Amino acid sequence: MKTKILVTGGAGYIGSHTCIALHEAGYDIVVYDNLSNSNREAINRVSILIGQPIEFIEGDIRDTELLREVFALHKFFGVIHFAGLKAVGESVSKPLLYYNNNVSGTITLLEVMAEYSVKNIVFSSSATVYGDPESLPIDERSKRSCTNPYGQSKLAVEHILEDLAASDDSWNLIALRYFNPVGAHPSGQIGEDPNDIPNNLMPYISQVAVDKLEKLSIFGNDYSTVDGTGVRDFIHVTDLAQGHVAAFDYLEKQSRLNESGTTQQYSVGFLPINLGTGKGTSVLELVCAFSDVSGQAIPYQFTDRRAGDIASCYASVDKAKMLLGWQAELSITDMCQDTWRWQSMYPNGYDVS
Repeated sequence: MKTKILVTGGAGYIGSHTCIALHEAGYDIVVYDNLSNSNREAINRVSILIGQPIEFIEGDIRDTELLREVFALHKFFGVIHFAGLKAVGESVSKPLLYYNNNVSGTITLLEVMAEYSVKNIVFSSSATVYGDPESLPIDERSKRSCTNPYGQSKLAVEHILEDLAASDDSWNLIALRYFNPVGAHPSGQIGEDPNDIPNNLMPYISQVAVDKLEKLSIFGNDYSTVDGTGVRDFIHVTDLAQGHVAAFDYLEKQSRLNESGTTQQYSVGFLPINLGTGKGTSVLELVCAFSDVSGQAIPYQFTDRRAGDIASCYASVDKAKMLLGWQAELSITDMCQDTWRWQSMYPNGYDVS
């Protein structure tokens, strides 16, 4: 019998790619998403790509009764928790919305999980919990601090998971701290489809390339970096999806050890793990790489730094490799090629009307 996983936010950018990876790894999945920041068409396309329908439930993680119905109907081994709002700028203007959805919603989910004795969860955290790093590369022991409500909501959930693990050692709680996910599925059928003007760099670049946007604004060119622009750790979304599979493989292995009766009980507790490449790429380097791959000019202008932005941010990835046996495999060129394939095939994303 296949191990069954509930994927909250599974119709979103990272969630949809992870659904494919989980299916390919032999997991059975149920997707739960309120479609506030995602598209039902993504699940339709995932179903086509994997060759079978995916059970989809339209619901909010703050809906206790619906969650109870779902958990009563399915025997889940665990949950991958993607559901959450993620726009930094919006979080500054609407902090209560972010705390209500991201923090209160997670509490509701954890309470229902506890009711049904489902105590394995992989949480979609973020490198934003590190704030402005004191040293590079950033490892999981680095000081955590945040500069906006979005990051604070991720950090608040991490604190909740830590406290939960300390209170009850039957919980296994992995927080995957993503760096900068980019790219698309190599088929070109699913990818990042932001509402309105993109908040993230890669979809902005790709929309300039298809003439949806006039030019790219690069915030700051006077940082102490290779070319004065900010440096980030970009990771291909399909590598990121494999990181989630590796995390659940790890939890399932520990579960078998626990239940075998031949080994000592082992609890994962709260386990934070970085998912990145361990390499930094500047904004200008990414723009040039995308232009080379696409054959399109990417007009850009330099503007003032944004408040809260940092010069450089890239991950130490030793822990993921040691514990999960996972490491990123795909290059910046791969990320640009797959993004361009998705964007050029579907310039308006999932809106094909």
